[in-house]
Amino acid sequence: MTNCNMLIKYCPDHVMFDIETTGLSPESDAIIEIAALKVSDGEVADTFSTLVDPKMHIPYYTSSINGITDDMVSGSPAIDVALKDFIDFVGEDILVGHNIRSFDLKFINRVMVNIRGSELPNEYVDTLVVARRYLPDIGSHSLESLAALYKVSYEGAHRALADCYINEQVYAKLKEEILSPSASAKLVKTCPKCGNLLKRRTGKFGEFYGCRSYPDCKYTENIREDIT
Repeated sequence: MTNCNMLIKYCPDHVMFDIETTGLSPESDAIIEIAALKVSDGEVADTFSTLVDPKMHIPYYTSSINGITDDMVSGSPAIDVALKDFIDFVGEDILVGHNIRSFDLKFINRVMVNIRGSELPNEYVDTLVVARRYLPDIGSHSLESLAALYKVSYEGAHRALADCYINEQVYAKLKEEILSPSASAKLVKTCPKCGNLLKRRTGKFGEFYGCRSYPDCKYTENIREDIT
């Protein structure tokens, strides 16, 4: 999925989704759970949830985090079947999730390319990027940290459907940050090419602004310090 599909705003109609995987590598690990909430005008209208048989062993470390074991996924749909059902559920809706640009969508798009020859075309909102954009002064932008900030219960986290419900509440809270940005949020710079945030970097010729989507997006911008 190209970064041009990314939005940084609140969308009242969307599909909030999350996946659980055997590990952190989109290239060598596999999806073991997919869940989603279809949201209409800010309210949950429908749900989707399925375990997925990864056709590989689920490491103990992974099971210790999300509680999903080999026995649990045995007999579940294979990824091509589960992903087709997920795509049918999503339709053309805007996707929303936490860290989906760098994680969830990489897993899904790898499978999409293998079985359909193309990535998901849907526009999407990554709440990690939204939080970094509108809450630049907090130390961590993890879903757990945002849930704590907004006093959202984190019970049941690390199962896909529970994470969807947690993030849906967080996204609703982020709406207020988007509508009434703080003074520091107004200073955050965004990439004009892909919409992601710009970050101060250091190169052979000194400091510059570079896109957080690098190497997918190679936009750079000179730093012009105010002289008083």
